[in-house]
Amino acid sequence: MPSLQDQFDEAMYEFSTGNCDGAIERLRAILALDPAYFDAQLSLGGAYYAKGDYAAAIAEGHKAEKLRPHDQLVHTNLSRAYMKAGDKQTAEHHALQARIASWRGNMAPPSKPSPGGEALEVAKAKPPPKVPESFPDMPWKKNKT
Repeated sequence: MPSLQDQFDEAMYEFSTGNCDGAIERLRAILALDPAYFDAQLSLGGAYYAKGDYAAAIAEGHKAEKLRPHDQLVHTNLSRAYMKAGDKQTAEHHALQARIASWRGNMAPPSKPSPGGEALEVAKAKPPPKVPESFPDMPWKKNKT
């Protein structure tokens, strides 16, 4: 029996060829084996969205939200589905949640690169050019005296 990842890849191939029903069947089979398979749950909502069944897309999106409540893609997909279903207020709520989720990344300040590491160094300022003490004669300028 193929691994869950192989089954998921086959489902995504079905989806990419426009066979939403085949993708939905394969994704449901994956979720029957492992209900916590987040990518399959998220993709199932996307397949229903592509098919035009926005109510089912919303229901599957909320299942994905239970698996990862702060995932940006979950809220983006829910926002799209609610917008198509005509619920603008809830769509805007999920759009805001998606924006907040994008900000939630690693909030720790970046660590210092190790000496001799792969980090790029900031260019150092060059000293200004030396100005000559006397300028040469400029024959193209006429003497105004």
